[in-house]
Amino acid sequence: MRIAYLDCFSGISGDMFLGALVDAGVPSAFFEETIAALNIGARLEISRVTRSGISATKADVYSNGEKDLPREEYWKRTRETQSHKHSHAHKAHAQRPVELLEHNFGSEPSRPASHTHEHEHGKGLQEIKKIISAASISSTAKSTAIAIFEALGAAEAKIHSTDIEKVHFHEVGAIDAMVDITCAAVGAEALNVEAIVCSPLNVGGGTVKCAHGTLPVPAPATVELLKGVPLYSNEVQAELVTPTGAAIVKTLATKFCSFPAMKVQATGYGAGSRDFERHANVLRLLIGEAHEQSAAASDYETISVLEANIDDLNPQVFGYVMDRLLDLGALDVFGVPVQMKKNRPGMLLTVLCRPENAHDLESLIFRETTTLGVRQRQEQRQALARVWQTVATRWGNVRLKVARMNGTITNYAPEYEDCRQIAMQNGVPLKSVMQEAIQLYRESLPK
Repeated sequence: MRIAYLDCFSGISGDMFLGALVDAGVPSAFFEETIAALNIGARLEISRVTRSGISATKADVYSNGEKDLPREEYWKRTRETQSHKHSHAHKAHAQRPVELLEHNFGSEPSRPASHTHEHEHGKGLQEIKKIISAASISSTAKSTAIAIFEALGAAEAKIHSTDIEKVHFHEVGAIDAMVDITCAAVGAEALNVEAIVCSPLNVGGGTVKCAHGTLPVPAPATVELLKGVPLYSNEVQAELVTPTGAAIVKTLATKFCSFPAMKVQATGYGAGSRDFERHANVLRLLIGEAHEQSAAASDYETISVLEANIDDLNPQVFGYVMDRLLDLGALDVFGVPVQMKKNRPGMLLTVLCRPENAHDLESLIFRETTTLGVRQRQEQRQALARVWQTVATRWGNVRLKVARMNGTITNYAPEYEDCRQIAMQNGVPLKSVMQEAIQLYRESLPK
């Protein structure tokens, strides 16, 4: 089983991940083409640097000719510039000072402050999703990039007690994030691995300054994103895991564990912006074949099962609740007809979820249904390793979910939503789209 292992002994950020991908052999041209497809006025500069004696690849995003900076440096420069402007404004008897940008939810600010006021309105999640959807990259990469952005937006929305659609990424932060996240999705696909596994994350320590003031490390959004993920902190007093890095690894990684048994075939080191004393600020990426026995044993996971018996709810609301549960992170939701007390027909609502999501999903069930009680238990399940593979039908690209056990393909199926959309747009039977996708996939298998 071919896997990629992320060794996050110095955390992870978007630019560190891109640097590690390039260092491990993913052509930088892939990323240049991806950025050009986004058409957002950005470019990527790749260079070689040394971090505590380790040679690594540094990926820097440029927008409007300016290079990205660690966000505490960005906000320090922003405040100094704003203070300077404020002083001059008083001397000139101006009516009001220039406002600081505050709506930077989920972004990793990266430009000198001269651009701050110009771009303070930022981009909403829907606008960002439209830009990614319009880019000429694979449908799998688009779906992955959008999923990363949605995870980032959901975490920021919860932290700031707002709706995800009201979360805005300020202009320069949105450009950085779109480059980092979309290139991460394209690069992960280019690795051609069956799974991405990640080490426990070194989050750093101390505090970090951003638009909202001084925050503890890890930042609140990072903590929200990494619920259920093994974290630790060593002597480095700095932000090592950024919100964007957390969103990328939480979406891409299938599991978090110590170094797996594997035969390493390629390695890559992606450099962070800072050069710490006596600490190599790099992300290490290792690619190779995992030991089958080790891979199979680690596929067991603990999930939470939520159940509620409901006999007095409008069926239309029941369907709505199922959709909302899935949107909020449920692994699966289903209803089973049951006969309840006093011979009333009802439904048994069952939700499968990760333990860290159980509380939020339970709260939604109480808010949206008429139930007075929700049962909860934990169970063990074994999940087959799954990857996406895209085939090009005559009407458009369709993703197939491919499942393997010990490296052997056991199941594969076309993604329903891809097939449904193609069938609707082209006026062809859904079954025809699904049959052609399966046929093309079978033809792609080694003989």
